[in-house]
Amino acid sequence: MKPQGRRLPVPASGRDGAQDRQKTALFFGGVVPASPDEERLAEEVGMALAGAGFALLHGGYNGLMEAAARGAAAKGGTVTAVTLADKHAEWGDFNPYVTDSVHAPDVGARLNHYLGSADLVVAMGGGVGTLHELTAALYYAGNIRPVPVWITGPTALRLLAFLRREKWLFETPTRPLGFISPIASAAAFAAQLHDLTDKKETGA
Repeated sequence: MKPQGRRLPVPASGRDGAQDRQKTALFFGGVVPASPDEERLAEEVGMALAGAGFALLHGGYNGLMEAAARGAAAKGGTVTAVTLADKHAEWGDFNPYVTDSVHAPDVGARLNHYLGSADLVVAMGGGVGTLHELTAALYYAGNIRPVPVWITGPTALRLLAFLRREKWLFETPTRPLGFISPIASAAAFAAQLHDLTDKKETGA
């Protein structure tokens, strides 16, 4: 049974503030994985997130997104696809692990829904669409709300190194970059996720 899509009439305005709201992890990854290893990593990331109680939010399509959704589904997690209302027919069906969907009227509304809903952003490799989403998340976390941005997988880690080296990303007293975490492996991801959820539960 295919999920029923919800339309966003206007850009999302942020978090709902409910105390018992499920944590949401936003996953950015491309439709063409750079390697089988990166695809496996995306699946392990999805498993870890769902196992820690996070709902998964992403574009809903194939490649790394599908791998992460498959991992989340294996742990009983929910997967919400956020697409553009007038592009969904062109982009094709969602992957089979999607449990809900949102159809945004434009790119700005899509990004606002993504970022306003996120308790954690996880980014891997991809094409220019993933690059656009990641840079929007970096700007948002650095200037609007300091949501953690975790960058994992060799492709995305090389991009992060480039952005730092070429000064596209640089830290200043008024623009700290402590929200960014480079994560090299599934084991390191699981360990950092444990630390994050433990801090939230204890209020540290």
